[in-house]
Amino acid sequence: MRAFLGVDLGSTTTKAVLLDEKGGILGRGLTNTRANFETACAVARAEALADARFGLLAEPARSGARRAYHRAERGRRLEHLRARTLLLADDDARLQVAASRLFEALAKLASAEDGAVSFRDAVAEAAATAAEAVATAAGVPYERLMSALERALVADEADPTALDPDAVLDEIGVPAGERVPVDVAAQSGTGYGRHRLPFAPGEIRSEILCHGLGASHAFPGTRTVLDIGGQDTKAIQLDERGLVTSFQMNDRCAAGCGRYLGYVAEELGVGLPDLAPLALSAHCPSRINSTCTVFAGAEIRERLALGERREDVVAGLHRAIVLRALGLLARAGGVHSPLTFSGGVARNEAVVRSLRDELSRHYRDVAVNVSTDSIFNGAVGAALFALRETAAC
Repeated sequence: MRAFLGVDLGSTTTKAVLLDEKGGILGRGLTNTRANFETACAVARAEALADARFGLLAEPARSGARRAYHRAERGRRLEHLRARTLLLADDDARLQVAASRLFEALAKLASAEDGAVSFRDAVAEAAATAAEAVATAAGVPYERLMSALERALVADEADPTALDPDAVLDEIGVPAGERVPVDVAAQSGTGYGRHRLPFAPGEIRSEILCHGLGASHAFPGTRTVLDIGGQDTKAIQLDERGLVTSFQMNDRCAAGCGRYLGYVAEELGVGLPDLAPLALSAHCPSRINSTCTVFAGAEIRERLALGERREDVVAGLHRAIVLRALGLLARAGGVHSPLTFSGGVARNEAVVRSLRDELSRHYRDVAVNVSTDSIFNGAVGAALFALRETAAC
């Protein structure tokens, strides 16, 4: 089957999507962006190709193959990560015990299924929950255990190896005649690191155009796109055909983006996934003066010292992100319904709720489209460019 590849190399994650000749999504791949951008692209591409191969199978082989591949791939990476962590801890018997127990707790990740969470993020989130108790029980500092894990993760990310989908299909007994090969007919790339992608110059596309096209493809009729990623925020206006008419970006710093939320989580000593539940349990959100990462820590500590509830402070931080985004939207031409909210931060339920509340307060009758798969919108837009250029030839 002919397929069209789109890659969105972001500052935090790299996404890959394969489309068929009608624009339908065949497969998706997601990985953390590495210092070696070619490796990140290769891993995301391999995951998307494997996902496409399994998606073309007839049920029930399709779901069984995907689950088997997922278990095998994550199981392999967890074992490699465990070996690397133990190697880094070889001079400390107690640290080795703590690392072994930590990976016993992480073993459940092999069967977890969430295509919008990368391996590194899944490990970091699970470790943030389990590592403190494990380290205390083994009598080692929590920081030493997490440092060893972090260094092992860096080494893991430099390893581009991936499982062979056919080996998994052989293992679960799918006949060769039922397997549909996938041929990448054309490709296109975009994202924060797009100029570092191993693509020809003519295959590189604007982030704005790709995110606008991807959002319009996912939610036809979209007129405004708000994309909050790890590094930047994009406010995009589209016409009735899905073409970009204007846009604004906060490309000078990561304030109000995913990295800001990561900094807040570190300051509070909680995992990033714990921020949204904390914010949603607030009684009276604090009024935060700044979304600058430089001053956020000081403001958090000051408000907590004054007796404000942690939940209220976290909710106020989420609201501050939304207010900053609305300011960007205003400079791009306002909000036109329907609005599609995309990017990694769109998976944060507290930000989504705050966005809906603020939009209802400042604008009338604005429909908001949100999907956990919206993190792939940029890659979808890039793949659509590849598809359309091929069709025009």
